[in-house]
Amino acid sequence: METFSSKDLALQAQKKILSRMASKSMVNMFIDETSSEILDELYRVSKEYTKNKSESQKVIKNLIKIAVKIGVLFRHNRFSPEELVLAQDFKSKLHNGAMTAISFYEVEFTFEKDVLPDILMECKNLLLRLVEKHLTPKSHGRIQHVFNHFADPEMLCQLYDPKGSLWPHLQKICHGLNKLIDEGKL
Repeated sequence: METFSSKDLALQAQKKILSRMASKSMVNMFIDETSSEILDELYRVSKEYTKNKSESQKVIKNLIKIAVKIGVLFRHNRFSPEELVLAQDFKSKLHNGAMTAISFYEVEFTFEKDVLPDILMECKNLLLRLVEKHLTPKSHGRIQHVFNHFADPEMLCQLYDPKGSLWPHLQKICHGLNKLIDEGKL
């Protein structure tokens, strides 16, 4: 018996189309202004740290693609109850990471080089488990790429250096994270 489902086909097409439209103008349709500003600052941090514009664009584009695809899966109720528990664990861990990032910024001399990378790796692993049955290996690679990129301890050390060139970006990122937390979005 053939297992054709127009609903599955439509979902697949929607994910494919959205992944090809991960441009700045399309981001504004799916991501709120504050999140967009945070993404812009993350791009600037990446670009300044790596000195590689195309790599920085790619990592942000991958981040957007993953966020949009997961949003589509969620809106189409594709996650099982067990996966929804993983999603909640991911959200909680991400919130914890945001609070830690903000705390390191706001309280002098509290930054610890290994803490944020550990949190980001835990987030990555939870997210990979969540989408394991739903996204392609290419999308899994995008998740790996994004989290590995931003969990770079040396980049984080430069970001959290109050005298460093990345510090102004951190200020804007933390301001945005605080706003998302206050609005209950993170």
